[in-house]
Order: sequence, then structure tokens, then C-alpha cells
Amino acid sequence: MSNQKKIQSPIISHGIDITHLTIAGARRALDSNEYTALDLTEAYLAQIAEHNLILNAYLEVWEDSARAEARAADEMIARGKQKALTGIPLAIKDNILIQGRVASSASKILQKYRAVYNATVIETLKAQGVVFLGRTNMDEFAMGSSTENSAYGVTKNPIDTTRVPGGSSGGSAAAVAGSLALAALGSDTGGSIRQPASHCGLVGLKPTYGAVSRYGLMPMGSSLDQIGPLTRTAEDAEILFAAIAGHDPHDSTSLPSYAIEKKGKKIGVPRSFLSEGIDPDVLSCFNDTLQKLARSGYDIIDIDMPHLPYALSVYYVICPAEVSTNLARYDGIRYGYSAQADTLLEGYMKTRGEGFGPEVRRRILIGTFVLSSGYADAYYRKARSVRALIRKDFSSAFETVDAIALPTAPNPAFKIGEKASDPLAMYLEDIFSVTANLAGVPGISVPMGTVARDGVQLPVGFQLLSGWREEGVLLSMAEAVEKLSQ
Repeated sequence: MSNQKKIQSPIISHGIDITHLTIAGARRALDSNEYTALDLTEAYLAQIAEHNLILNAYLEVWEDSARAEARAADEMIARGKQKALTGIPLAIKDNILIQGRVASSASKILQKYRAVYNATVIETLKAQGVVFLGRTNMDEFAMGSSTENSAYGVTKNPIDTTRVPGGSSGGSAAAVAGSLALAALGSDTGGSIRQPASHCGLVGLKPTYGAVSRYGLMPMGSSLDQIGPLTRTAEDAEILFAAIAGHDPHDSTSLPSYAIEKKGKKIGVPRSFLSEGIDPDVLSCFNDTLQKLARSGYDIIDIDMPHLPYALSVYYVICPAEVSTNLARYDGIRYGYSAQADTLLEGYMKTRGEGFGPEVRRRILIGTFVLSSGYADAYYRKARSVRALIRKDFSSAFETVDAIALPTAPNPAFKIGEKASDPLAMYLEDIFSVTANLAGVPGISVPMGTVARDGVQLPVGFQLLSGWREEGVLLSMAEAVEKLSQ
């Protein structure tokens, strides 16, 4: 199968061209009765039926309920009660709870778990009249950068099925890039929305920490996790973000609601952070985009952020520590997979050994070690101190610039299996994206062009980071990058 040709050629399904369809475009068509929400849903269900067996973007497709939700959306539209997302077919990452649905976080240990309540973002989207197409594949418990760590198989990149879609929200990204969903929700702990967006040619937005409720999101790193949108355009990212953002009393880290204000012309570039480990073609594309922005009226300013080189090391101390704590609840006693054993200790060991995959076990072990007596001061507490310095670097930078530009990832999408046996090489894929999560600032990835690999043009992402609660700055600049890349 040549997915390259399929992605580039028009996809006409049920009379609707969904090749480059956006939320904004679908909204106009639905409101003007060009087609119904049911027609639109059937178009995506047909695309899923044709391609999901190869891509493995969805772990489960909810055909019957999706059609029922589409009919209900059509009734809302007929009564003139539609909202921004009424009738819009979305895909949802497998770590976001939907009441009554299996939510496995792509892990064997939760393979039969059904959510007993809705995540806040799901309640919000239900009130909008969204159509939920299904739950998407991911790296197990969101641990990975390639969606190769799922207990239910690898997800493939629709642009080149020999390559990864990125991770951990790779299923959501593949669904949107392959026209198996109009948009999707993912979660971002160290780049897990932005990096797959880069690899699949999409826009991925990680909001300010606390801007979107985490209630109902299975935790990986509680001080790092954030739900956000994967879309085709910055305009769509703004529409979906506006719908799910807002204060939630169920989430103690939730911020008060705030307005999105588009502004900003000064972009800072930490040049010294780009000196090593980046693919030359990606760096060239990044510099070309900066030059285009400069010619269009943006001020490009070199800045110094001295603690950014330590970000990846800090992340891979703090994140596993939080993983170790958060995943302690999966013990085979309270819920989830339970292995048969003769003693309680053996039950714990067999359940976690059989229920968790290798990457999850690796991070639990690292996290337990850095939190253990005699090592917490040397590793965990020192990492927290450096995290504070990284946050201070961002505060200082935003005194002189409106946003900071970096490549989203150091490389284009790599071959399936290429880095699977080298965890450190895989972790280096997060070098430019973990900074936003450590500081809690918002970040966005927007396509900036392509690089050629094995005869295929692979997309690469331009990343922008802005001050806390300044998503409007990112969205404005992302729209400018989109126009320059056309």
C-alpha cells in the first residue's frame, strides 16, 4: 500500500472531500446544509474501515454511538442550537476517560477497565454535540516518542507506513493525518502532542499547565501532563482549545479562565541550544522559516537560556519519579489485570511484571531509584532545583521576547524499530519539547516544510513557546508560519 499517494490524492467519501477538511470548513458546510453531520460521520467511518487495519490508529471504533451522536447533532443544527463543535467527528486518546468505555492507556494491565465517569474535557465536548469516533492508540501510559510501546501493536505514519507517527499521541496524530478523524485530543507530558504533530504534518498545541482540566486524564507525570488538540490548522487548534479550556473545580491545578489575545512580534532563538544533535536538514528548514518570518515583519532575536541543555536530564529524573508514584495503584488488587499467585507479594510482582510493558517497567525502576532513601537528594531534589532555574530562564526571556522558537523534534519521523533497542536515542527525540512541560508554558508545533527521506517528503515542525496563558501569541504566530509555508 502506498499511503503517500493516498494522502496526496483527494479522498472523496460519501460525496465529501475530507482530504484537507478543517473544523472551520466543516462548521460552515454543516450550518449551510451542504451535508449533514451523519454524512460527515459516515465519511470518516468509511475511511477508518479502509485504512485503520494498516495504520492501527484506533484501538476501538464506536460506529453505532457515533451515528447516534451525529443524528443528535443534526437535530441541534436544525433547531439553530449548534455550537462551535456540534457534529464534528473527533478521535480521543486512550488515556482520557469516557464513561462506560474501555480506557486502557494502551496497557495490558487495564485491558478490560471501563471508565466509571467522564473526563471534564469529555463532558465539555458532549455538551457541544461532538461526535466521538473512537479511542486511539498510544505509547503505554503515554511513555514513549513513537507509539511503538503500545500493548496493542505499533501505529504507522500515514505519510510513510514504514515510519513511526511519533508519540505518545501517535494514534491521534495518525487518525487526523490519515483523514480518519477531523481532529483529535492527545495528552502532552514531554512533547507527546507536538512531536507527533511534527512527524505527521499537523498542528499540535500543548496549553499552559492548568489551562485544560486534567480530571479524567490517566496520570503519567502529574506536574507535566496536559490535554490538548491535534488539528490540521492553527485556526482549528484555537477552536478546539477554546472549547475545552477553562477552570474546573474537580482539578486542584486548574487555572481560572482567561481570554485568548493574539499579539506579539518578537521571537527569541536560543542558538546555543541548537548546536548539537539536530538533523542538518531540519535545522536548515528551521532557519529558512526564521528568515521568512523576519522578512514578514517579525523581530528575530538571539537569546541565552543557560539551563536548557539540562532540561532532558531533569525531565528523565522528575518524570519517572512521578510515574513510579502514579502507577503504584496498579497492583492487581484494586482494579485492572490481576495475575494468579500463591502469596500477596508474588501477586504484586507477577501482576506488574506481566501487565506492564518494558518501557513502563524501566521508568518505574528509574523513578523508584531516584526517590529512594540516600538518592533523593542527589537526583530528585537536585532535578527540581534545576527545573526552577529552567523556569526562571523562561521568565527572563519573556521580558524581552513574546515567544521562543525551536524545532519541534531534532529529526523527521524515523523508521519503525530504528530506535526501539536504544532507549537513550529515543529519549533524545524529546530534547526540544520537554522544556515547555518543565516550565508549564504553552507550546505549539506547526508544519514548516518537508525533508526528503527514501523518496518520501517527510514533514517537520516549527515549535513556538510563549509565556504562561499566552496561547494567543502562539496561535497568531503559527498562522503566520502556515501562510509562509504555503
